[in-house]
Amino acid sequence: MRAFSTKDGRVIWDYDTAREYQTVNGAKARGGSLDAPGPVVAGGWLYLNSGYGYWGGMPGNVLLAFSVEEK
Repeated sequence: MRAFSTKDGRVIWDYDTAREYQTVNGAKARGGSLDAPGPVVAGGWLYLNSGYGYWGGMPGNVLLAFSVEEK
């Protein structure tokens, strides 16, 4: 997942979702390929699912949530 500057197009944030995650309920979780309509932004949070095992994609089973840091 990458975020780009609207001024010059440079990458300002980069996050690799294809890894193992520690979950709140202790279930095994691993990210994979990104597919679907894309991330959703709501209430100051960005939500993104990671894992798509069809058409040669990398399977996974996580829903990620990112918040914006206050300065």
